[in-house]
Amino acid sequence: MTSGPILINGVPSDGTISVTDSSVLRGDGCFEVMRSYGGKAFAVAEHVERLHRSAEALGLGLPSTSELTDWIERVAETCGDCLVRVVVTRGSAVPGIDTPPSVIVFGHDLPAQSSACTLFPLVAPWQGGGVDWQLAGAKTLSYAPNLASTRSAVEAGFEDALLLTTDGLMLEGPTFSVGWVVDGVLETPALDLGILDSITRRVVLDEARRIGIEVVEGRWGLDRLDDASEVLALSTVREVQPVSDVGDRTFEPGDVAKRLAEVFAALTG
Repeated sequence: MTSGPILINGVPSDGTISVTDSSVLRGDGCFEVMRSYGGKAFAVAEHVERLHRSAEALGLGLPSTSELTDWIERVAETCGDCLVRVVVTRGSAVPGIDTPPSVIVFGHDLPAQSSACTLFPLVAPWQGGGVDWQLAGAKTLSYAPNLASTRSAVEAGFEDALLLTTDGLMLEGPTFSVGWVVDGVLETPALDLGILDSITRRVVLDEARRIGIEVVEGRWGLDRLDDASEVLALSTVREVQPVSDVGDRTFEPGDVAKRLAEVFAALTG
């Protein structure tokens, strides 16, 4: 359910865009999602900066940072507790039909979340696993492979997927980052694997270091979880969420997840 205004290029709208837009026909565009707490969007500067990076990788022009920030804050203030989504389109993909690029900003309700999620390991051949290419790290609209992996995980009886490289290295979830704890150390896949530079991941790792939890970013296979005492999913929607199952491995919510959830809540409260 959409709540509050829909802005297209800063102007209130009914949300209609042309069927000829490249975002509709080809998934050609980029986006950001941030959480609004009590009408205040969290980490707006970081999200807008990443949106500019994604747009640059796609060769898309964007309005100024101040304009984007204003549009986001207007929607967040109206919506209260919600998700604020920013979608950038390229305009018409059909010769002879001229529709301009659009920046769409709107708010919508938060999805329901379980207290702990279950993950099904799946190979993600579309993930480069560190191979550099033009759109590495960009948050593009083309999420069809990620969403297909979520559906496969649900069909297998799990809530979502844990994506792996073709040689078995852990990467991320379809819409979230992952971490785990071994001997009190928080470990997480490194950004040089080509995973998204998640804003929530960034904040949580910084907060972990601040409160004295050692953080290590690197490359590990799935068997590293045999040594883990707890596993975490990190995202705008999930915030800091314990993981109870990864395939046939089971975990209990632990002290690290509890502490990080508390410090994250203090930042957003």
